Amino acid sequence: MVRVLVAEDVRMLRAALVRLLELEGDIEVVAEVERGDAVLAAALECRPEVAVLDIELPGGDGLEAAARLAESLPSCRVLILTGMGRPGNLRRGIAAGVAGFMLKDSRPDELVNAIRTVAQGGRVIDPHLAYAALEVADCPLTTREVDVLRLTATGATPREVAATLHLTYGTVRNYLASAVDRLGARSRVDAIQIASEAGWL
Repeated sequence: MVRVLVAEDVRMLRAALVRLLELEGDIEVVAEVERGDAVLAAALECRPEVAVLDIELPGGDGLEAAARLAESLPSCRVLILTGMGRPGNLRRGIAAGVAGFMLKDSRPDELVNAIRTVAQGGRVIDPHLAYAALEVADCPLTTREVDVLRLTATGATPREVAATLHLTYGTVRNYLASAVDRLGARSRVDAIQIASEAGWL
C-alpha cells in the first residue's frame, strides 16, 4: 500500500484528487492539507511514502515544501503537480530533490502511475515540461546581474540592493539596465519575470 499525502489549496480539486486515489486498491491517502507550511508537520505525523504537492500553495509553494521534506523526511518522495509548464520550476524542483513533475491536465491514470513509479524510487517528468526545460538557453546574465535581479524581485529598492551587496547606487542601476538589455526585456519587472521563468533566479 502506497501512503500518500495530498497538498492542494482548492477544496474541490483536493477532494477530487483524494477520491481518485482512494479508488486505487494499492494507494491510501493518509493526509490532505491546503497550505504549503502545513505539509511538513502532516508528513512527520503520518509518514507518507509520496507527497503529491500543488506547486502554488498559500504559506509557501510546493517547491519550498519539497525542500523541507527532503531535509527532514527524506523517505517521503515528492511529486509536484503544476498547471503551468515553466522550465524554471522544473529546475528548482530538481534542485529541491523532487522525484516527479506532472501537469494538472494529465490523464488520471498517468498521475496514478506516476505516484507508483515515484513510490518505487523512480522519477517521472512530464515530456512537455522536459522539452520546455531543454529549450531554455544558458543564462546570459552575469553573476552580479543575477544577484541584483534576485534582490529586486523581493521588492528591494536599488538603494537597498546597493547596501546589501556593498555596491554604489549607480552600479546597481547599471546592472539592472544591462540585465534588461541582455534579456531583451521591456522593464525591470519584465526582466525578473523572464529570468524567473527560465530558472535563472
